[in-house]
Amino acid sequence: MNSAFNLACWLTHSRPDAEDVVQEAYLRAFKFFDGFHGEDSRAWLLTIVRNTFYTWYQQQHRQETEFDEELHDFNAGDGVGMAFADNNPETLLMQKDSERQLQQALQALPLEFREVMVMRELEELSYKQIAAIVGIPIGTVMSRLGRGRKLLATILAPARQEA
Repeated sequence: MNSAFNLACWLTHSRPDAEDVVQEAYLRAFKFFDGFHGEDSRAWLLTIVRNTFYTWYQQQHRQETEFDEELHDFNAGDGVGMAFADNNPETLLMQKDSERQLQQALQALPLEFREVMVMRELEELSYKQIAAIVGIPIGTVMSRLGRGRKLLATILAPARQEA
């Protein structure tokens, strides 16, 4: 359930929208449970979450004519972040800033790169699982991960130079 919600948060940029997407995905999973043949249940559920997101995304973009910044603000500090091991205030501040920069950089990635990056780096899914969820060959997963990592490094480069 955490993986489904985490993926939905990264795709929708909004906790309330992610909750809606996950709820709809669970309803779809329940409805089509007979179609599940005992393979990788996590990959099966994340596929449903991803497909539900794309249905939701298409509906939203048909309805919205302009982007509402407040509506789509994703508060990264609400439980979808890293755990901090050091209680030193300066270290905590630096870690929090690094986390913020990374999350902003991930949000800036095009969707096709962001979704594979989240599944691989945050959800620790295998290339095979990602390929099954997204419906693309493993080589394409590897290519998107490589390009996504390069884009992420390019986005984060100016922040590193400032530090």
